[in-house]
Amino acid sequence: MTADPLAGEPARRLVAELTRRGQSVATSESLTAGLLSAMIGGIPGASAVLRGGLIVYATDLKADLAGVRAGTLEQYGPVAGQTAEELAIGAAQRCGATYGISLTGVAGPDPQDGKAPGTVFCGLARARSGTATENAGFDTKVVGMSLQGDRWDIRLMSCTRSIGELLDWLA
Repeated sequence: MTADPLAGEPARRLVAELTRRGQSVATSESLTAGLLSAMIGGIPGASAVLRGGLIVYATDLKADLAGVRAGTLEQYGPVAGQTAEELAIGAAQRCGATYGISLTGVAGPDPQDGKAPGTVFCGLARARSGTATENAGFDTKVVGMSLQGDRWDIRLMSCTRSIGELLDWLA
């Protein structure tokens, strides 16, 4: 039996901790195009905690699927902390999860909207009521990253670091 090459120790710890707490997570991903969900989903038992995910590579889908406000996208653009925050809330709301985690950024090799490759924002959202609904309030955290490497390195580091950020937030 071959081990999932994406299923690393941070994801294993996240699944174990959320399982212990009886909580769940959902993702909203742009630059990583589902890689974050795949990392979490590669852990045995992930189905108990991973509610689902949104792949919102296109800017219009950030609004249409994840609920990012048009004004946020117009004012700040798709690669911004404010956008990451709303993506995380949207993931939690639309998937009915305790936590939402989002990633938006530039994997490269070229800049996008004036942002250099390696510019990444991770959004975290936690439903105050325990599980997200359309009317739930949220605590949020946004982490900006400046990563180095090629497209794969940036995407992989984004996912690994975002899982670490959620684990730190759970502590």
